[in-house]
Amino acid sequence: MKIFRNNKIIATLMIAALIVVFGGTSLFAAPKQKNIILATTTSTQDSGLLDVLIPIFEKQTGYFVKTIAVGSGQAMKMGEKGEADVMLVHSPDAEKKFIADGFGVNRQLIMHNDFIIVGPGTDPAKVKGVKSSAEAMKMIAKTESLFLSRGDNSGTHAKEKTLWKKAEVTPAGQKWYQETGLGMGQTLNVAAEKKGYTLADRGTYLALKKNLGLDILVEGDAALLNIYHVIEVNSTKWPKANADGAKAFAAFMVSKNTQDIIKTFGVDKFGSPLFFPDAGKKVEDLGK
Repeated sequence: MKIFRNNKIIATLMIAALIVVFGGTSLFAAPKQKNIILATTTSTQDSGLLDVLIPIFEKQTGYFVKTIAVGSGQAMKMGEKGEADVMLVHSPDAEKKFIADGFGVNRQLIMHNDFIIVGPGTDPAKVKGVKSSAEAMKMIAKTESLFLSRGDNSGTHAKEKTLWKKAEVTPAGQKWYQETGLGMGQTLNVAAEKKGYTLADRGTYLALKKNLGLDILVEGDAALLNIYHVIEVNSTKWPKANADGAKAFAAFMVSKNTQDIIKTFGVDKFGSPLFFPDAGKKVEDLGK
């Protein structure tokens, strides 16, 4: 009987140790509501990042994540309707409005990469090496070179519209301007097929680069910074939302272990990371 009691003590200590290792999230206390709906931008899916992170999160916590990869705008529309529990998005102005309107809470900075303008190697608009992204857009418009827009109210689409505005160009309705209504990976494929220009996030481009035949032509402009936040849906407005699951996912994304994974993701394949971890940082300090 003494041996049995000792075994119980040892087992208890092992469980306690595992709970500490996994940041206070017990693998043994199953969540009350196991399913989480994550609405996210297509770039986190197309780049392969979520394929790495989600299984780790599920194993550590016991939650099951249903990922719906759409544009950031559509992801937030889902949040507004209570059709998602948590969002991983990259459209800062729309995110701030989403929070201000009471649909989301606890917006936290996760990571960043940057947008790039890509196009065919022939570069008909001669934008390669141009430092100002707005100037490059103006040159594309002036030469009436084919430009493929996502046209889906995504974070990338929002950034593109900002660049056109800075360039003082209204592309809608022009023959050289085409909206795909598709995600980032699919839009890159269309641009490659039609030999046109497009605005892309670097992560998705690098993940698909070998099959595209498109070159990076404009990069490095501060206006092209691409910032990702996690936002929990406001469970006060939507009581059926999985608030505990959303909190657990947000905590996972800002944890040191996850941030370390983000820091090295893509290095083995591309020689540099596809994203840069930013938990705990200030937005104004990014890219410095």
